[in-house]
Amino acid sequence: MLISLAARSTGQVYLETLPIAHPAIQYLQTRPDDAVSRLSAELERGTITLDFRVDGTGYLASVLRHLGVTTDSQGLVFSKTSSQAAKISPRNPRAIYFADDVAVGFVPGGEVLELAARDARQGVSFYTLDNQSQARPALTRREACLRCHYGPATGGVPGMFVSSVFPSATGTPYADGAIVTDHRTPFGDRWGGWYVNGRHGEARHRGNAVAPNPARPDVLETVGAQNLPNLAGRIDPKRYLSPVSDIVALLTFEHQTQMTNLITRLGWEARIAHHDSRSAAITPALQSGIDALVAYMLFADEAPLGDPVEGVSSFTRTFAERGPRDHKGRSLREFDLRTRLFRYPLSYMVYDAAFDALPGPILDQVYRRLFDVLTGKDDNSRAFARLTRADRSSILEILKETKSTLPAYWRGAP
Repeated sequence: MLISLAARSTGQVYLETLPIAHPAIQYLQTRPDDAVSRLSAELERGTITLDFRVDGTGYLASVLRHLGVTTDSQGLVFSKTSSQAAKISPRNPRAIYFADDVAVGFVPGGEVLELAARDARQGVSFYTLDNQSQARPALTRREACLRCHYGPATGGVPGMFVSSVFPSATGTPYADGAIVTDHRTPFGDRWGGWYVNGRHGEARHRGNAVAPNPARPDVLETVGAQNLPNLAGRIDPKRYLSPVSDIVALLTFEHQTQMTNLITRLGWEARIAHHDSRSAAITPALQSGIDALVAYMLFADEAPLGDPVEGVSSFTRTFAERGPRDHKGRSLREFDLRTRLFRYPLSYMVYDAAFDALPGPILDQVYRRLFDVLTGKDDNSRAFARLTRADRSSILEILKETKSTLPAYWRGAP
Protein backbone atom coordinates (compact mmCIF):
# COMPACT_ATOMS: atom_id res chain seq x y z
CA MET A 1 0.00 0.00 0.00
CA LEU A 2 2.32 2.76 1.13
CA ILE A 3 5.43 0.98 -0.07
CA SER A 4 4.98 -2.26 -1.91
CA LEU A 5 8.43 -3.81 -1.95
CA ALA A 6 9.52 -6.63 0.32
CA ALA A 7 13.18 -6.76 1.27
CA ARG A 8 15.35 -6.67 4.34
CA SER A 9 17.34 -3.89 5.92
CA THR A 10 20.98 -3.88 6.79
CA GLY A 11 20.90 -5.03 10.41
CA GLN A 12 17.32 -6.30 10.22
CA VAL A 13 16.93 -9.97 11.15
CA TYR A 14 14.51 -12.14 9.17
CA LEU A 15 11.59 -13.02 11.43
CA GLU A 16 8.93 -15.68 11.05
CA THR A 17 5.57 -14.32 9.94
CA LEU A 18 3.08 -14.50 12.79
CA PRO A 19 -0.45 -15.84 12.07
CA ILE A 20 -3.01 -13.08 11.79
CA ALA A 21 -5.85 -15.58 12.28
CA HIS A 22 -4.50 -16.94 15.58
CA PRO A 23 -7.20 -16.94 18.30
CA ALA A 24 -5.13 -14.54 20.39
CA ILE A 25 -4.85 -12.08 17.49
CA GLN A 26 -7.80 -12.29 15.05
CA TYR A 27 -6.46 -9.33 13.14
CA LEU A 28 -9.05 -9.33 10.36
CA GLN A 29 -11.95 -10.15 12.67
CA THR A 30 -11.20 -7.31 15.11
CA ARG A 31 -12.39 -3.78 14.43
CA PRO A 32 -9.34 -1.54 14.80
CA ASP A 33 -9.26 1.33 17.24
CA ASP A 34 -6.95 3.73 15.47
CA ALA A 35 -6.88 7.31 14.21
CA VAL A 36 -8.41 6.40 10.85
CA SER A 37 -11.14 4.15 12.23
CA ARG A 38 -12.11 6.95 14.62
CA LEU A 39 -12.17 9.45 11.75
CA SER A 40 -14.31 7.01 9.77
CA ALA A 41 -16.80 6.71 12.63
CA GLU A 42 -17.12 10.48 12.89
CA LEU A 43 -17.74 10.74 9.16
CA GLU A 44 -20.45 8.08 9.41
CA ARG A 45 -22.12 9.90 12.30
CA GLY A 46 -21.90 13.19 10.45
CA THR A 47 -20.11 14.92 13.33
CA ILE A 48 -17.36 16.11 10.98
CA THR A 49 -17.07 16.77 7.27
CA LEU A 50 -14.16 16.72 4.86
CA ASP A 51 -13.34 19.74 2.72
CA PHE A 52 -12.59 19.05 -0.94
CA ARG A 53 -10.07 21.18 -2.82
CA VAL A 54 -10.28 21.55 -6.59
CA ASP A 55 -6.52 22.08 -7.02
CA GLY A 56 -5.99 18.36 -7.58
CA THR A 57 -5.26 17.42 -3.97
CA GLY A 58 -8.91 16.70 -3.19
CA TYR A 59 -9.54 15.67 0.42
CA LEU A 60 -5.84 15.44 1.30
CA ALA A 61 -5.41 18.65 3.32
CA SER A 62 -8.66 18.08 5.21
CA VAL A 63 -7.76 14.48 6.05
CA LEU A 64 -4.33 15.51 7.31
CA ARG A 65 -5.84 18.22 9.47
CA HIS A 66 -8.34 15.87 11.09
CA LEU A 67 -5.61 13.29 11.73
CA GLY A 68 -3.17 15.82 13.16
CA VAL A 69 -0.57 15.23 10.44
CA THR A 70 1.63 18.15 9.39
CA THR A 71 2.41 18.88 5.75
CA ASP A 72 6.09 19.45 6.56
CA SER A 73 6.41 15.69 7.17
CA GLN A 74 6.07 15.17 3.41
CA GLY A 75 8.37 12.67 1.74
CA LEU A 76 8.26 12.09 -2.02
CA VAL A 77 8.88 8.66 -3.54
CA PHE A 78 9.09 8.31 -7.32
CA SER A 79 9.69 4.55 -7.58
CA LYS A 80 6.65 2.62 -8.75
CA THR A 81 6.14 0.85 -5.42
CA SER A 82 2.44 1.29 -4.77
CA SER A 83 -0.94 -0.01 -5.89
CA GLN A 84 -1.15 3.25 -7.88
CA ALA A 85 2.16 2.55 -9.64
CA ALA A 86 0.84 3.51 -13.07
CA LYS A 87 0.44 7.11 -11.91
CA ILE A 88 3.87 7.37 -10.26
CA SER A 89 7.04 8.56 -11.99
CA PRO A 90 10.02 10.84 -11.34
CA ARG A 91 7.87 13.72 -12.62
CA ASN A 92 4.85 12.66 -10.55
CA PRO A 93 6.06 11.14 -7.26
CA ARG A 94 3.84 9.88 -4.49
CA ALA A 95 3.72 11.97 -1.32
CA ILE A 96 3.72 10.39 2.14
CA TYR A 97 2.81 12.33 5.28
CA PHE A 98 3.01 10.92 8.80
CA ALA A 99 2.43 11.42 12.51
CA ASP A 100 3.31 9.03 15.34
CA ASP A 101 0.44 6.62 14.67
CA VAL A 102 -0.72 7.28 11.11
CA ALA A 103 0.55 7.81 7.56
CA VAL A 104 -1.22 9.12 4.47
CA GLY A 105 -0.21 8.55 0.85
CA PHE A 106 -1.22 10.77 -2.07
CA VAL A 107 -0.51 10.50 -5.80
CA PRO A 108 -1.41 13.48 -8.01
CA GLY A 109 -4.02 12.19 -10.43
CA GLY A 110 -4.57 9.07 -8.35
CA GLU A 111 -7.99 7.70 -7.55
CA VAL A 112 -7.57 7.26 -3.80
CA LEU A 113 -5.78 8.47 -0.73
CA GLU A 114 -3.91 5.62 0.98
CA LEU A 115 -3.93 5.53 4.77
CA ALA A 116 -2.22 3.37 7.38
CA ALA A 117 -2.94 3.68 11.09
CA ARG A 118 -1.71 1.91 14.21
CA ASP A 119 -4.02 0.24 16.70
CA ALA A 120 -2.28 -0.01 20.09
CA ARG A 121 -2.77 -3.81 20.29
CA GLN A 122 -3.37 -4.99 16.74
CA GLY A 123 -0.73 -3.06 14.85
CA VAL A 124 -1.22 -1.28 11.54
CA SER A 125 -4.41 -1.40 9.45
CA PHE A 126 -4.80 -0.04 5.94
CA TYR A 127 -7.52 2.07 4.34
CA THR A 128 -8.38 4.02 1.22
CA LEU A 129 -10.53 7.07 0.59
CA ASP A 130 -11.83 7.86 -2.90
CA ASN A 131 -10.29 11.21 -3.74
CA GLN A 132 -13.07 12.53 -5.94
CA SER A 133 -15.71 14.92 -4.65
CA GLN A 134 -18.65 13.01 -3.17
CA ALA A 135 -21.63 13.69 -0.95
CA ARG A 136 -20.57 11.25 1.78
CA PRO A 137 -16.86 10.42 1.61
CA ALA A 138 -16.11 7.11 3.33
CA LEU A 139 -12.98 5.27 4.41
CA THR A 140 -12.64 1.59 3.50
CA ARG A 141 -10.37 -0.94 5.20
CA ARG A 142 -8.22 -2.78 2.65
CA GLU A 143 -6.94 -6.30 3.25
CA ALA A 144 -5.17 -6.30 -0.13
CA CYS A 145 -2.46 -4.03 1.29
CA LEU A 146 -1.26 -6.97 3.40
CA ARG A 147 0.24 -8.56 0.29
CA CYS A 148 3.16 -6.19 0.77
CA HIS A 149 2.69 -4.93 4.31
CA TYR A 150 2.69 -8.28 6.12
CA GLY A 151 5.89 -10.28 5.80
CA PRO A 152 9.68 -10.02 6.07
CA ALA A 153 9.77 -6.28 5.38
CA THR A 154 7.52 -5.56 8.37
CA GLY A 155 8.91 -8.02 10.90
CA GLY A 156 6.28 -10.67 10.21
CA VAL A 157 3.32 -8.54 11.33
CA PRO A 158 1.09 -6.01 9.53
CA GLY A 159 3.15 -2.84 9.41
CA MET A 160 4.86 -0.10 7.44
CA PHE A 161 8.33 0.13 5.97
CA VAL A 162 10.58 2.34 3.88
CA SER A 163 12.40 0.80 0.93
CA SER A 164 15.45 1.84 -1.06
CA VAL A 165 15.57 0.58 -4.65
CA PHE A 166 17.43 1.08 -7.89
CA PRO A 167 14.80 2.79 -10.07
CA SER A 168 14.77 2.96 -13.85
CA ALA A 169 14.30 6.24 -15.71
CA THR A 170 10.53 5.73 -15.44
CA GLY A 171 10.63 4.84 -11.74
CA THR A 172 10.20 1.09 -12.17
CA PRO A 173 12.38 -0.63 -9.55
CA TYR A 174 14.92 -3.16 -10.75
CA ALA A 175 14.71 -6.54 -9.06
CA ASP A 176 18.15 -6.49 -7.44
CA GLY A 177 19.56 -4.24 -4.74
CA ALA A 178 16.30 -3.38 -2.96
CA ILE A 179 16.42 -3.13 0.83
CA VAL A 180 14.22 -2.03 3.71
CA THR A 181 15.78 0.88 5.57
CA ASP A 182 15.75 2.21 9.11
CA HIS A 183 18.21 4.02 11.38
CA ARG A 184 20.61 1.05 11.20
CA THR A 185 21.05 1.34 7.44
CA PRO A 186 24.27 2.97 6.17
CA PHE A 187 23.59 6.47 4.86
CA GLY A 188 24.87 5.56 1.42
CA ASP A 189 22.25 2.82 0.96
CA ARG A 190 19.21 4.95 1.74
CA TRP A 191 16.44 6.52 -0.32
CA GLY A 192 16.84 4.89 -3.69
CA GLY A 193 13.67 5.88 -5.55
CA TRP A 194 13.02 8.85 -3.23
CA TYR A 195 13.52 12.56 -3.54
CA VAL A 196 15.69 13.96 -0.76
CA ASN A 197 16.03 17.66 0.06
CA GLY A 198 18.52 19.01 2.56
CA ARG A 199 22.19 19.44 3.32
CA HIS A 200 24.36 16.46 4.26
CA GLY A 201 27.91 17.49 3.40
CA GLU A 202 30.11 14.92 1.68
CA ALA A 203 27.91 11.99 2.69
CA ARG A 204 26.19 10.37 -0.29
CA HIS A 205 22.84 8.56 -0.61
CA ARG A 206 20.85 6.87 -3.41
CA GLY A 207 18.13 9.51 -3.60
CA ASN A 208 17.25 11.90 -6.44
CA ALA A 209 18.72 9.52 -9.00
CA VAL A 210 17.73 6.87 -11.53
CA ALA A 211 19.58 4.01 -13.20
CA PRO A 212 18.99 4.81 -16.89
CA ASN A 213 20.84 1.82 -18.38
CA PRO A 214 18.95 -1.50 -17.97
CA ALA A 215 22.21 -3.33 -18.64
CA ARG A 216 23.67 -1.73 -15.50
CA PRO A 217 20.68 -1.48 -13.15
CA ASP A 218 22.81 -0.79 -10.06
CA VAL A 219 24.54 2.27 -11.55
CA LEU A 220 22.72 5.50 -10.68
CA GLU A 221 23.04 8.76 -12.58
CA THR A 222 24.16 10.80 -9.60
CA VAL A 223 25.18 14.12 -11.18
CA GLY A 224 23.35 16.87 -9.31
CA ALA A 225 21.67 14.38 -6.98
CA GLN A 226 23.18 15.41 -3.63
CA ASN A 227 22.48 18.30 -1.23
CA LEU A 228 19.42 19.44 -3.19
CA PRO A 229 17.65 22.42 -1.55
CA ASN A 230 14.52 21.97 -3.68
CA LEU A 231 13.07 20.01 -6.59
CA ALA A 232 12.97 22.80 -9.17
CA GLY A 233 12.72 21.34 -12.66
CA ARG A 234 11.99 17.85 -11.38
CA ILE A 235 8.35 18.05 -10.24
CA ASP A 236 5.43 20.47 -10.43
CA PRO A 237 5.31 21.76 -6.83
CA LYS A 238 1.79 23.12 -7.29
CA ARG A 239 0.51 19.54 -7.27
CA TYR A 240 1.65 18.98 -3.68
CA LEU A 241 1.08 20.50 -0.25
CA SER A 242 4.82 21.07 0.16
CA PRO A 243 7.46 21.65 -2.54
CA VAL A 244 10.13 19.47 -0.89
CA SER A 245 10.93 16.01 0.46
CA ASP A 246 12.67 16.84 3.72
CA ILE A 247 15.67 14.72 4.73
CA VAL A 248 14.99 14.99 8.47
CA ALA A 249 11.40 13.84 7.99
CA LEU A 250 12.67 10.87 5.98
CA LEU A 251 15.18 9.93 8.68
CA THR A 252 12.45 10.10 11.31
CA PHE A 253 9.94 8.08 9.29
CA GLU A 254 12.52 5.34 8.72
CA HIS A 255 13.11 4.99 12.45
CA GLN A 256 9.41 5.08 13.29
CA THR A 257 8.25 2.41 10.85
CA GLN A 258 10.43 -0.36 12.22
CA MET A 259 9.95 0.77 15.82
CA THR A 260 6.21 0.34 15.30
CA ASN A 261 6.72 -3.12 13.81
CA LEU A 262 8.95 -4.27 16.69
CA ILE A 263 6.36 -3.19 19.27
CA THR A 264 3.55 -4.91 17.37
CA ARG A 265 5.52 -8.11 16.97
CA LEU A 266 6.51 -8.35 20.63
CA GLY A 267 2.90 -7.81 21.70
CA TRP A 268 1.64 -10.46 19.29
CA GLU A 269 4.31 -12.97 20.31
CA ALA A 270 3.44 -12.52 23.97
CA ARG A 271 -0.30 -12.94 23.41
CA ILE A 272 0.21 -16.02 21.22
CA ALA A 273 2.61 -17.60 23.73
CA HIS A 274 0.26 -16.93 26.64
CA HIS A 275 -2.70 -18.39 24.74
CA ASP A 276 -0.84 -21.52 23.65
CA SER A 277 0.94 -22.30 26.93
CA ARG A 278 -1.45 -20.72 29.44
CA SER A 279 1.63 -19.24 31.04
CA ALA A 280 2.98 -15.71 31.37
CA ALA A 281 6.56 -16.99 31.53
CA ILE A 282 9.19 -15.14 29.50
CA THR A 283 10.35 -17.69 26.94
CA PRO A 284 13.71 -17.42 25.14
CA ALA A 285 11.87 -16.17 22.04
CA LEU A 286 10.13 -13.46 24.04
CA GLN A 287 13.38 -12.46 25.73
CA SER A 288 14.97 -12.14 22.31
CA GLY A 289 12.14 -9.83 21.25
CA ILE A 290 12.54 -7.75 24.40
CA ASP A 291 16.28 -7.39 23.81
CA ALA A 292 15.71 -6.45 20.16
CA LEU A 293 13.16 -3.79 21.09
CA VAL A 294 15.36 -2.23 23.77
CA ALA A 295 18.38 -2.19 21.47
CA TYR A 296 16.37 -0.49 18.73
CA MET A 297 14.82 2.01 21.16
CA LEU A 298 18.29 3.01 22.35
CA PHE A 299 19.70 3.26 18.79
CA ALA A 300 22.35 0.68 19.68
CA ASP A 301 23.16 -0.11 16.05
CA GLU A 302 22.46 3.30 14.55
CA ALA A 303 24.49 4.02 11.42
CA PRO A 304 26.39 7.32 11.76
CA LEU A 305 25.25 10.19 9.57
CA GLY A 306 28.75 10.84 8.28
CA ASP A 307 28.36 14.59 7.99
CA PRO A 308 25.91 16.98 9.68
CA VAL A 309 22.40 16.99 8.23
CA GLU A 310 20.07 19.97 7.83
CA GLY A 311 16.47 19.87 6.62
CA VAL A 312 14.77 22.37 4.35
CA SER A 313 11.24 22.44 5.79
CA SER A 314 9.88 23.34 9.21
CA PHE A 315 9.77 19.66 10.24
CA THR A 316 12.93 19.80 12.39
CA ARG A 317 11.32 22.54 14.49
CA THR A 318 7.69 21.40 14.59
CA PHE A 319 8.52 17.79 15.43
CA ALA A 320 10.74 18.82 18.35
CA GLU A 321 8.13 21.28 19.63
CA ARG A 322 5.71 18.45 20.38
CA GLY A 323 7.65 17.40 23.49
CA PRO A 324 7.07 16.48 26.26
CA ARG A 325 9.93 18.28 28.03
CA ASP A 326 11.50 18.06 31.45
CA HIS A 327 12.18 21.05 33.71
CA LYS A 328 15.45 21.68 31.87
CA GLY A 329 13.59 21.92 28.56
CA ARG A 330 14.95 18.62 27.23
CA SER A 331 12.90 16.31 25.01
CA LEU A 332 13.40 12.93 23.35
CA ARG A 333 12.16 14.60 20.16
CA GLU A 334 15.16 16.94 19.98
CA PHE A 335 17.36 16.24 16.99
CA ASP A 336 21.14 16.02 16.99
CA LEU A 337 21.76 15.76 13.21
CA ARG A 338 25.52 16.11 13.58
CA THR A 339 26.55 12.48 13.94
CA ARG A 340 23.23 10.83 14.85
CA LEU A 341 19.50 11.41 14.50
CA PHE A 342 18.45 12.39 18.04
CA ARG A 343 20.22 14.35 20.75
CA TYR A 344 19.01 11.96 23.46
CA PRO A 345 19.04 8.48 21.88
CA LEU A 346 15.91 6.85 23.20
CA SER A 347 12.95 6.57 20.85
CA TYR A 348 10.17 9.10 21.40
CA MET A 349 7.81 6.17 20.81
CA VAL A 350 8.32 5.22 24.44
CA TYR A 351 5.36 7.59 24.92
CA ASP A 352 3.24 5.77 22.34
CA ALA A 353 0.01 4.02 23.30
CA ALA A 354 1.24 0.85 21.58
CA PHE A 355 4.27 0.73 23.87
CA ASP A 356 2.07 1.15 26.93
CA ALA A 357 -0.27 -1.57 25.63
CA LEU A 358 2.40 -4.29 25.66
CA PRO A 359 1.30 -7.18 27.92
CA GLY A 360 2.20 -6.48 31.57
CA PRO A 361 4.97 -9.06 32.09
CA ILE A 362 6.61 -8.02 28.81
CA LEU A 363 6.43 -4.32 29.57
CA ASP A 364 7.90 -4.99 33.02
CA GLN A 365 10.90 -6.69 31.45
CA VAL A 366 11.36 -3.93 28.88
CA TYR A 367 11.39 -1.34 31.65
CA ARG A 368 13.84 -3.41 33.71
CA ARG A 369 16.20 -3.81 30.77
CA LEU A 370 16.03 -0.09 29.96
CA PHE A 371 16.65 0.77 33.60
CA ASP A 372 19.69 -1.50 33.83
CA VAL A 373 21.24 0.03 30.72
CA LEU A 374 20.54 3.63 31.71
CA THR A 375 21.77 3.22 35.30
CA GLY A 376 24.99 1.51 34.25
CA LYS A 377 24.19 -1.98 35.52
CA ASP A 378 24.64 -3.12 31.91
CA ASP A 379 27.65 -0.85 31.43
CA ASN A 380 29.89 -3.60 30.05
CA SER A 381 27.53 -4.56 27.26
CA ARG A 382 29.06 -3.94 23.85
CA ALA A 383 25.57 -3.45 22.44
CA PHE A 384 25.24 -0.12 24.23
CA ALA A 385 28.84 1.04 24.12
CA ARG A 386 27.87 4.15 22.14
CA LEU A 387 25.72 5.42 24.98
CA THR A 388 27.91 7.75 27.00
CA ARG A 389 27.41 8.27 30.71
CA ALA A 390 25.96 11.69 29.90
CA ASP A 391 23.53 10.14 27.38
CA ARG A 392 22.28 7.62 29.92
CA SER A 393 21.93 10.18 32.68
CA SER A 394 20.03 12.63 30.47
CA ILE A 395 17.64 9.99 29.15
CA LEU A 396 16.96 8.71 32.65
CA GLU A 397 16.25 12.21 33.95
CA ILE A 398 13.97 13.06 31.01
CA LEU A 399 11.95 9.87 31.40
CA LYS A 400 11.53 10.27 35.15
CA GLU A 401 9.90 13.66 34.59
CA THR A 402 7.91 12.98 31.42
CA LYS A 403 6.76 9.34 31.61
CA SER A 404 4.20 9.05 34.40
CA THR A 405 3.75 5.26 34.11
CA LEU A 406 7.33 4.31 34.95
CA PRO A 407 7.74 1.57 37.59
CA ALA A 408 8.26 2.87 41.12
CA TYR A 409 11.90 1.76 41.28
CA TRP A 410 12.77 4.25 38.52
CA ARG A 411 11.88 7.16 40.78
CA GLY A 412 14.62 6.35 43.24
CA ALA A 413 17.36 6.10 40.63
CA PRO A 414 20.15 8.69 40.95
